[in-house]
Amino acid sequence: MSSTVVEHKSFPVRFFSYLFILIWLFIAAFPFVWTFWGSFKVELDFFSKENWANAITGVRTIGDTGSAFTGDGYYGAWVKEEFWKSALNTAIVCFFVVCTSLTIGTLGAYALSRSGFRYAFWLLILALVFRAMPPITLVAGYMLPFFEWGLWGHLWTTIIVLVAINQPFTLWMLHSFFKKIPKDLDESAMVDGCTSFQAFRYVILPVMWPGVITTGLFSFLLAYNDFAVTAMLLSKENQTMVPKIAGFLGTTQTEGNVMFAVAAVVSATAPLFILVMFFQRQIVSGLTAGAVKG
Repeated sequence: MSSTVVEHKSFPVRFFSYLFILIWLFIAAFPFVWTFWGSFKVELDFFSKENWANAITGVRTIGDTGSAFTGDGYYGAWVKEEFWKSALNTAIVCFFVVCTSLTIGTLGAYALSRSGFRYAFWLLILALVFRAMPPITLVAGYMLPFFEWGLWGHLWTTIIVLVAINQPFTLWMLHSFFKKIPKDLDESAMVDGCTSFQAFRYVILPVMWPGVITTGLFSFLLAYNDFAVTAMLLSKENQTMVPKIAGFLGTTQTEGNVMFAVAAVVSATAPLFILVMFFQRQIVSGLTAGAVKG
C-alpha cells in the first residue's frame, strides 16, 4: 500500500522532470535544426519578410530551382568561395594547438602538482591572471613585431599565440586532475626502479587519461571557435572557418552572401556535435571523477 502511494506521488515529479527536459532539448536544439533546414533554401525564403512560413514551404526555392530544397548554399560556400581551405586551416591549427598545449600542459601541471615550493601556487595565480585578460588585449602586442618581422598572416604564428593564450587554462585544468592522483603512485613506481619521467609516463598518464582527453577537447574547442586571434593574425588566404563565415556576411562596404554563411555555419557546427557524442563518456568521466579510478 505504501509503495503504491509513493509511486503515485513520484509520478507528477517524473512527469514534470521529463517535460522540462523535453522543453529544454527543444529550446537548445531548435536554433541548429532551423539553421540546418534553412541552409537548403534560398535567401528570399529563409529570410522572408512577407511570410515566415516560406522558410518551411520553400516557395521561392521551388520557383528558382524547381525543388523545395537546394544545395546552392553549400556549393557556393565550399566550391565557389573555397570554404574547404578554411576547414583545412582550422584542422591544422586545432591539431597543433591541442598537441602542443597538452604536451606542455601535462608536463607543467604534473611538475606544479608535485612541487612542494610556494612558487608553484604563485605561478598558477599568474597564469590565471593572463587567462582572465581578454585575448584581444594580448593579441595587440603581437601585431607590430609580426608585421615588422614578416610573420603576420601565417598559420604557425597563430598557433603559437593560441597556445600561449590557452595554456593557462590547460595548466589549471590538468593541475586539478593531477592533484587528485595520490603521490603514493609516484613513490611506488620509483621504488620499483622508475625515474620521475618514467613514473609520469607509465603510471600517472594511464590513470590520468580521461582528464587528458577532457582537457584536450576543451583546448580544441577554444581553438576551433576562436575569432579574435585568427581574424587579426591570419591573412585572407589562411583564414580559418569562423573568420571566413564572418566574411560571407559582408560589411557596410561589401555585399555578402548570407546563404553561404548559413551553409558554412552548419558545416562548422556538425563536427562539434559528432565530437561531443563520440567522447561523451570520457568527458563525463574526466569532469566527475577527476581521472581517478577505483
